[in-house]
Amino acid sequence: MNTQRVKIRRIVEQTPEIRSYELVPCDGSSVKFTPGDHIDVCVGDGIVRQYSLWNAPKDCDAYHIGVKRETNGRGGSAAMHALNEGDEIEVGLPRNNFELRSDEGPVILIAGGIGITPVLAMARHLQSVNRKCVLHLFARSAEHVPFKSELTALDEAPVYLGLVPPTLNAVLTGILSNPPADARLYFCGPGPFMDLIEQLAKNCGWKSDRVHLERFSVDAATLELDGDSFEVVLQKSGVTLTVEEDQTIIGAMEAAGLEPMTSCEQGVCGTCLTTVLEGEPDHRDFYLNPTEKESGTLILPCVSRCKGKKLVLDL
Repeated sequence: MNTQRVKIRRIVEQTPEIRSYELVPCDGSSVKFTPGDHIDVCVGDGIVRQYSLWNAPKDCDAYHIGVKRETNGRGGSAAMHALNEGDEIEVGLPRNNFELRSDEGPVILIAGGIGITPVLAMARHLQSVNRKCVLHLFARSAEHVPFKSELTALDEAPVYLGLVPPTLNAVLTGILSNPPADARLYFCGPGPFMDLIEQLAKNCGWKSDRVHLERFSVDAATLELDGDSFEVVLQKSGVTLTVEEDQTIIGAMEAAGLEPMTSCEQGVCGTCLTTVLEGEPDHRDFYLNPTEKESGTLILPCVSRCKGKKLVLDL
């Protein structure tokens, strides 16, 4: 991972759970990014987490990220919330797994809670180029609405507070109904919220290639990681491993003393994305789109397995 050192210039308490951070390159360089970008943040003790940028097009002197403290998380958000203004940390260069397409049709953006960060960047960019968009934000209460001043600066950014099914379903159906043929939908938020939007979009007639989403995490209880044992060949490393029934490919690599690049270990961030040279992947991830999965040429080894007895990976 290519990294650069940054200093925390400013921390803002956006809500009781969410803080925003301005991260300025220590070498004085400007930052380059595209809407939907995220950066890897090294927060100590080998912890690397991904945070989406919510930069406006003119925000080229610092990376702007938002971090929600997760009470039952894996330690990354707690480590971030322990940092102070003036502290220095390492970050990776921006990467984009949630690309904003450059066509000209209208855009619907939907966010739940901290899921606002990537779609806020999209809304700010789209407004700067005069492309029609609406950002719909769903939050538990007024106290839990982040980035209030940035939302106020947008042309259209309705906020919905405390909605639960069936009212939530009805409101989302109203937003998604009768989509123009050239419209695109982008959304991000908690897992169940994302699942609901994905299903409602399908019900409302959205074509799959016009629907785009990014997941920050999934419920660990929903992950199915076990299966039949198989052999994995790491072509570049010249290593052959057996992945046991209750083991992931990443787990087998670590057990053999290797140090694979990984982060979320839930199949959502794309950090461990690897090319398949031989064999048929058994996809268990939430990152690859249906076309990529069908091609059989890529795999997320943190969660996915093999449908046969052998996989050869470009590792």
